[in-house]
Amino acid sequence: MPHPEPGDARPSRQDAEAAVRTLIRWAGDTPAREGLEDTPARVVRAYEEWFGGYALDPGRILGRSFDPAGYDDMVLLRDIPVRSVCEHHMAAIRGVAHVAYLPDQRVVGISKLARLVDAYARRLQIQERLTAEIAETLQQVLRPRGVAVVIRATHDCIASRGIGMQGVAMVTRHTLGQFAQEPWRRDVLAVLSGTP
Repeated sequence: MPHPEPGDARPSRQDAEAAVRTLIRWAGDTPAREGLEDTPARVVRAYEEWFGGYALDPGRILGRSFDPAGYDDMVLLRDIPVRSVCEHHMAAIRGVAHVAYLPDQRVVGISKLARLVDAYARRLQIQERLTAEIAETLQQVLRPRGVAVVIRATHDCIASRGIGMQGVAMVTRHTLGQFAQEPWRRDVLAVLSGTP
């Protein structure tokens, strides 16, 4: 993901809170009224949490690995919660990710797979890029024989505005190495879909 250009200093907390007050006024309300007076500070604190992925190096999350002790079949972690924000409308993206890999020399603790998903999800995203970033980072750091990532998510940008479609889910997948080739591809996608 591109970094800010030189000279594009990160705004201060005061700048961010002022921006929230501007949006409250633009929406037609008064930032100083009871109920809204603390909202700018609360929004900035929420943003620190929601976008905490920018402060993380996803590759380092996978830094500690282990010998698989002779295990050479698929490792799969299903139903990892995905909570992200659409970069086009800054609306919520909610769903689950399934991450699988074929170990070569090393494996990682399962919490690391969940943390990897979360680190990329806590950024402004599109689901397609989120899916690819998770898969490619796992491939680059762990160097397994294959990687597959599937994400199924709903997007508030389609549910709460525009066409207003409720219950529509988007599915994206990214396969690398042996998981991009048959017969492994068919096998891993069946397992990731919940039909082993």
